[in-house]
Amino acid sequence: MPQPQAPLIPEQRREQLFSLLGLHTVLSVRQLTEMLGVSHMTVRRDIVALEREGRAYSVPGGARIASEVRAEPSYVDKSIVDRAEKAAMAASAAEMIRDDMTVYLDAGTTLQQVVPLLDRFRGLTVLTNDFIALAALVGTDINLFHLGGRVDHRNRSSVGRLAAATLRGVSIDLSLISCSSWDLARGTTTPAEDKVIVKQAAMAVASTSVLVAGSSKFGTFSLHRVAWLEDFTRVITDAGLTAAAADGIRDRGIDLVVASGDGSAER
Repeated sequence: MPQPQAPLIPEQRREQLFSLLGLHTVLSVRQLTEMLGVSHMTVRRDIVALEREGRAYSVPGGARIASEVRAEPSYVDKSIVDRAEKAAMAASAAEMIRDDMTVYLDAGTTLQQVVPLLDRFRGLTVLTNDFIALAALVGTDINLFHLGGRVDHRNRSSVGRLAAATLRGVSIDLSLISCSSWDLARGTTTPAEDKVIVKQAAMAVASTSVLVAGSSKFGTFSLHRVAWLEDFTRVITDAGLTAAAADGIRDRGIDLVVASGDGSAER
């Protein structure tokens, strides 16, 4: 008679769960319990463990693997989502600014929320490739520079080698960098190749580089890598990031700040 199969050890079971997600992309907890022959509680514990490793991501009622972003949404589309989360991240990012600093503001609707917070500082120099931020800062006392370069009409910013060349000729105290996709395995990525050279140049000339990235973009990836998470001095995200994902990021020795809408921030 065939011998009954021995139960899998947790590591084997998690590898099987990860393989199932690789086949189906997303599965419910109920589906996983049936496929693996274990309890709901066991599946949930395994999802947390995989999420902490950056290999899977929890969704309501189940789990998924990282999804690919093939094209960025337009400025208009981005401007109407996650407004409270963006404001919380911007407030946390602004806490790193001091009088007389030279600051780079990367393009994006999250970092545009930093602009109204700059009037409390004196002697600032701000460089940006974002036309919305530029328009808001024109006429202020800030020493203001726009990078120039090719215009990305959909995202209302400038990109490419000419914009990067401007950055290579300056020295920056703080670079605040945005991204369209990020995870533990691949770092920060973008589907737009012309954005990579600008972001990398801003990081290369900065004493401190900070990633400001929403939790809704975590667990996604694109074709072109900008930087590993470890390349940033700090990562700022919002309270939508799960505890398991936050633990996994901190396990890598990364300084993670989770900004909440009430003005508090967890490190």
